[in-house]
This record gives sequence, C-alpha cells and structure tokens, in this order.
Amino acid sequence: MGGQEVSTLQVQAKALGDPTRHGIFQYVAEAEKPVGVAELTGHFGLNHNAIRQHLAKLVEAKLLVESTARPQGRGRPRLQYVVDPRTESRWGVTGPYERLSVLLAEMVRTGDSADEIGHRAGLRHRFTETAASDPVEEFAGAMAQEGFAPALRVNGDSVEVRLEECPFVSAALTDPQTVCDLHLGLARGVAEALGGIEVEELRANDPRKAHCLLRCHRTPDAHERPTTATEAQGG
Repeated sequence: MGGQEVSTLQVQAKALGDPTRHGIFQYVAEAEKPVGVAELTGHFGLNHNAIRQHLAKLVEAKLLVESTARPQGRGRPRLQYVVDPRTESRWGVTGPYERLSVLLAEMVRTGDSADEIGHRAGLRHRFTETAASDPVEEFAGAMAQEGFAPALRVNGDSVEVRLEECPFVSAALTDPQTVCDLHLGLARGVAEALGGIEVEELRANDPRKAHCLLRCHRTPDAHERPTTATEAQGG
C-alpha cells in the first residue's frame, strides 16, 4: 500500500471517528438516492451549518461526493451527496473491488463477454438528478460516479473523455483486456441509458497512469432526449 493510500485512509478514519459524521456517512450510504442538507438536518436534528460542516469534512476526506441538483422552481439549486465511488469496503460500503467481483462472477455464471457484462452494468447505472442538461456533461457525471474522474474535451459533435483514474488498477495490470472491455461496455451502457451520446472506442493506457481515452460523439437525438435519464429508461 502506497504512502498516499495510507494518508487517505488516516484522513478518512479521523473523519469517521466523529459519531455524528459517521452517522451522516452511513445515512448517505444506505440511501437509495442522493441526500440533501435539509433531509439530514431533519433526520439528525442539527442546524444547517453544523450539517454542512460535517459534510465538508466527509467530502474533503473523499468519502462523499457533492453535486448540484437539477433546479426545481425558484431559489438556488440544492446540493446533494452520494458516497464517493472510490470509498473502500472497510468503511461499510460496496467498494470498487467488490463491484468488480460481482461483474466477474456474472461473466463466469453467464459465459458472456466482458463487454456485454459491462454494457448491462452501464444500463443499470443509477443517475443522479444533476443540474446538467447537456447529455455530454451528464455522461461525464455518470462516469465520475463510477470512479473514473473524467475530463472532457468537446469539439462540435466530437467528444473525448479522458479518464483520469482507473477504479480497478491492480486488476487492470493483471488482465488489462478484460478490465478495459468491462469499462468500454460500461461506458456504452451508460451512454445508451442516457441518450444523446454514443461511445465509439476506448484507447487504453497504463492503468497506473490512467488517462485512458473514450472517443464519443453526440447523436442526432441529443436535442430531443427526455428531461431526465430516468425518463429515458421509461422510469
């Protein structure tokens, strides 16, 4: 385990050492959708400032991810929180390698290819109701939820998504073809569920350096897609 990993774990352990913060983290982890500040203040009986301070510590420790919800009516869009996809299972959540083991078990059970398994996982992705209205931005947000830390480069209808992090680094070093095929299938499934964008290819790189590249393009229905990804799937 590298020094940076140890340091991150120490920061996370310290953040979760506070009983209230640990309770907030568990509440968000067990929620079926992103959690807002008002929901947490009501549940824990604390004022907004106290909840916000606890949330800031959890975000700083890379245990939670903050995003802006889709605007509803007047007023500023609310902030919402989900568990950081990089969070290890030692903190009581489904960590990256547990997610990978589920996908690999499905490959063994069904005999389907890594690309097919990844595609189905992408179709099952739980989208958050973010303020983004552009399918490219929503796609990037979904890939961030999967732990890839994406960076966008857009030129008209041509889109490049650089994946700054690989959530399965160790596994990718052992079997890069399987892991990369899972990731490509996942990206294609997410794009299909979302609508308005299509993934062409994944250009792989050394997983220790990440920076793999997804080449994508906007589709003709990009401006005719439903308001939310949930509606796109008939939800």
